[in-house]
Amino acid sequence: MKEEIILQPQENKMGTERVSKLIAGMALPAMFSMLIQALYNIVDSIYVAKLSQDALTAVSLAFPLQSLIIALGVGTGVGVNSLIARRLGAGNRDAASAAARHGLVLAVISGLVYGLVCFLIMKPFFGAFTSGQPAIYEQGVRYGYIVTVLSVFAMVSIACEKIIQGTGNMVIPMIQNVTGAVVNIILDPIMIFGLLGCPKMGIVGAAVATVIGQVVSMVLGLCFLFLRKQEIDIGFRGFRLDGSVILQIYQVGLPGIVMQSVMSVMTAGLNGILAGYSATAVAVLGIYFKLQSFVFMPVFGLNQGALPVMGYNFGARRRERMMQAYKVSLAAAAAIMAAGTALFQLAPGLMLSLFQSSEEAALGAASPLMQMGVPALRTISICFIPAAFGIINSTVFQAIGRGMNSLIVSVCRQLVIILPAAWLFGKWWGVNGTWYAFPFAEIFTLVLSFVLLYRDYKEEISKLEA
Repeated sequence: MKEEIILQPQENKMGTERVSKLIAGMALPAMFSMLIQALYNIVDSIYVAKLSQDALTAVSLAFPLQSLIIALGVGTGVGVNSLIARRLGAGNRDAASAAARHGLVLAVISGLVYGLVCFLIMKPFFGAFTSGQPAIYEQGVRYGYIVTVLSVFAMVSIACEKIIQGTGNMVIPMIQNVTGAVVNIILDPIMIFGLLGCPKMGIVGAAVATVIGQVVSMVLGLCFLFLRKQEIDIGFRGFRLDGSVILQIYQVGLPGIVMQSVMSVMTAGLNGILAGYSATAVAVLGIYFKLQSFVFMPVFGLNQGALPVMGYNFGARRRERMMQAYKVSLAAAAAIMAAGTALFQLAPGLMLSLFQSSEEAALGAASPLMQMGVPALRTISICFIPAAFGIINSTVFQAIGRGMNSLIVSVCRQLVIILPAAWLFGKWWGVNGTWYAFPFAEIFTLVLSFVLLYRDYKEEISKLEA
């Protein structure tokens, strides 16, 4: 019976196809999907900014809570993705199927628990950042309740995406993500400004549009997963949670969750530091995170395409193919980040102008947003190219089951280094000094990631078959 379920590695393209072509074919759909997601993030904030700077600041303050949704979903999903890819690479379809089932169940549990927690903490959270600013507090609480309490839809959508990617299929997740994002983009102006007979909902409309887009994405993912023939079996008949499978998922996924969660802590910490200067500084940080997603999202899409390839060939003990995937991914990531750096250095004012309210637009380059935002974007973007190396190095850690290394690097970058540096640089050079914490932290942790990668190569990767 065991022989009947064993797959030959040659049956999967991740073990046979030319690596550069394979990475391109798997990464491009994910990169396109991520670009659409980034476009949604930018368009959403542009519409909100037209309401007022208070509304934009409220959304910026909610960003850490939304990032935690992504942290839980993507962290768990990466653990599932890595486990599926490694088990398929080793020829064990049944074990890969079990990992997929557990991924869906864990997504539902995570979404429900996180929604309950956010319901309880929402008002204290916004109250900590908006003393004496009732308009920002009220709008932030209303927006935050909707996008976080209903987070289970986003969690399940991400789980479907990662499960399908773990089998080597990148087109279906692209369709899933793009459709949800397009629905969101279309609904945003309709619900925010009350078009086509819809009542004018303001910032609440932005939140509702976000959730509807997530529901659409989730439904598509579930349909593709359950209604189309897959290399793995998603049937739940006789299913029981297995502690050993959960442990293997979170050996890679938990560091990813903590790693992503640290970003939320970092953002909240930076918001606290910047709020001591002005609400405009908080808005600039929020705009930066929206704009940088247009640069970073394609690299994360590249990561999604490269991770199963690296994981599959690590499981199949093929060192040369795994390292080829690393080199191809690294070159592509560096090129993307170089283009992003050029954009942020040459056109920061043009990008910031998209987020000006009508009052600020009348002031032009003299507006507080422009005066603070232009040097901020130019300074922070120095970190882009070093970040490319860090992201791809973390992909290797995840692919070989060493997610803890990704956690170490991320905690150093986004907590241990950047927050103290932002506070200290701000004390020395004022608000403009805080932006230098980004490149400082990125360069420091780049060195650390290469030290850890060298150690893992010596201990594990070098021992694989050539």
